[in-house]
Amino acid sequence: MAGTPAEAAVEAAGAAAEHGGGVDLLSVVVLLAAAVIAVPLFRRIGLGSVLGYLAAGLAVGPFGLAFFHDATSVIHVAELGVVLFLFIIGLEMQPSRLWAMRGEIFGLGLMQVALAIAVLISVGLALGYPMAASFVAGTGFVLTSTAIVMQMLEERGEMGQPKGRRIIAILLLEDLAIVPLLAIVAFLAPGGEASTWGDRLQGIGIGLAAIAVLVVAGRWLLDPMFRLLARFGAREVMTAAALLVVLGAAVLMQAGGLSMAMGAFLAGVLLSESSFRHQLEADVEPFRGLLLGLFFLGVGMALDLNVIARNWVVIAISVPAFMALKMLVIYVVARLTKADRAEAVERAVLMAQGGEFAFVLYATATQFGILEAEWNANLTAIIIISMVLTPLMVILHDRLAAKPARSMDGVEGVEALEAGRGNVLMIGFGRMGQIASQPLLAAGHRISIIDNDPDMIRAAGEFGNKVFYGDGTRLDVLRSAGAEEAGLILVCVDKAEPATRIVELVRHEFPLVPVMARAFDRGHALELTNKGVDFQIRETFESALVLGREATIRLGATPEAADELIGDVRSRDRERFALETVGGVYAGRDLLLGNAAQAAAGH
Repeated sequence: MAGTPAEAAVEAAGAAAEHGGGVDLLSVVVLLAAAVIAVPLFRRIGLGSVLGYLAAGLAVGPFGLAFFHDATSVIHVAELGVVLFLFIIGLEMQPSRLWAMRGEIFGLGLMQVALAIAVLISVGLALGYPMAASFVAGTGFVLTSTAIVMQMLEERGEMGQPKGRRIIAILLLEDLAIVPLLAIVAFLAPGGEASTWGDRLQGIGIGLAAIAVLVVAGRWLLDPMFRLLARFGAREVMTAAALLVVLGAAVLMQAGGLSMAMGAFLAGVLLSESSFRHQLEADVEPFRGLLLGLFFLGVGMALDLNVIARNWVVIAISVPAFMALKMLVIYVVARLTKADRAEAVERAVLMAQGGEFAFVLYATATQFGILEAEWNANLTAIIIISMVLTPLMVILHDRLAAKPARSMDGVEGVEALEAGRGNVLMIGFGRMGQIASQPLLAAGHRISIIDNDPDMIRAAGEFGNKVFYGDGTRLDVLRSAGAEEAGLILVCVDKAEPATRIVELVRHEFPLVPVMARAFDRGHALELTNKGVDFQIRETFESALVLGREATIRLGATPEAADELIGDVRSRDRERFALETVGGVYAGRDLLLGNAAQAAAGH
């Protein structure tokens, strides 16, 4: 088994070289075809995407059509999907929010993990296994699948809800727990007691040093690096830099004896207050989704039907025993921590399976001689079967459970979790956006602002404004910035063409969100109106009317007479604008004739 995704990739490359020296495109096509066919089909019949990926992996694996024979290499590479997923979760967790969750992470999470380990050891002992092997078996099953639970929380829309936040807190504690658990496995190994305290302290020191290096880099190096890259404007380089940060942090944590996923999570937390947060999330998201799907495919391939056939009695007893006891512990802990019955049951069902970190724990225990190879194969099969059963259990739960009434109980954490997103999304923070934001902020509205000018972002930060780096013409950036949940979207960019593209995109993707936009001239205003904008303002028209009013007063007109004159001009312009909007001619003519025609048309 390869130790890291990089080593797995090297092995895969070597295998490809032995079979012709090139990339096996047929394998890639098979994986993509399996996912494209199975996932929509399973979602259509209500079984969810996770089960679709698992079924597709089983279909193309050694016990299906046999396109693949080494599922472990696929899983090791695809574990990067879990790494990227935790990076995105970290981007949503500013240090202040993480600190606010400390009670749930180290209280709720530690209570569930400790009690579950104590109870699940009994399964191995009841089946006649030694104490050390029973401890490893039960502990591995305690480590829930972050990939499956996060994916299902996302599909159910519960990531930002208080109950979802509590599950995430437990998952974070479990990810942290893999480090001391691996140390315990080394201690339980034959001869492990002989390891000196100096060796253990050295390992702890290396881990702390790796965390310190990551914190220093995240605090003082990453933001200047992204600002420099943004100034050059190369989008593909920004994407490469985002992946470099995630994978670099993962490799650094692994070198320090910690988990790659935890390194990616810490990198996300350190960048969560960066102006480039939304752009980073948008750049990483496609890779995260693809690799996470590949991970589930690999898990499906790894289901060894020969092992199940040889040891079906042990597996048939162990799977329900482990899952039932773990669900019981989760339910009891949830109720003891004041969760209502519905939340406790849902949490128990979602977290009933073993996780991907169990593979690491079992492989390590096998290397140290605690587990025999056959035991490792049995436990791996048990974990995979529990992963396969979880989506089915969730579907059954959703069909049998009563629909919860809408309640505001326990939502005090939602504001803290969503503090980075405002009820107004402003795209562009130039001269128009800066002025338009002032009355909104004075009225108490929260604004999320995105702009693609790094100098403007830095200048805004000097005056206390938080502006995020991002390209407003990209749908993924708009989604990351919270466009779908916004109460209003203001398009204040400095160029007409991007403004039109943004309005068109927002109108198509978020039709229920009101959109207001800055228009540059009459033709652009007509174009925006035809695209469905709710309100547009011609900055030159309005400022020119104010200038004309002041001029008539200085030439002897009374303020009342000046207001009447301006009112007549507004009225005639409104009537002409309505006719031209219906005809749809003027905007096209302006775009064809250019600035000279626009100026002659009424500026």
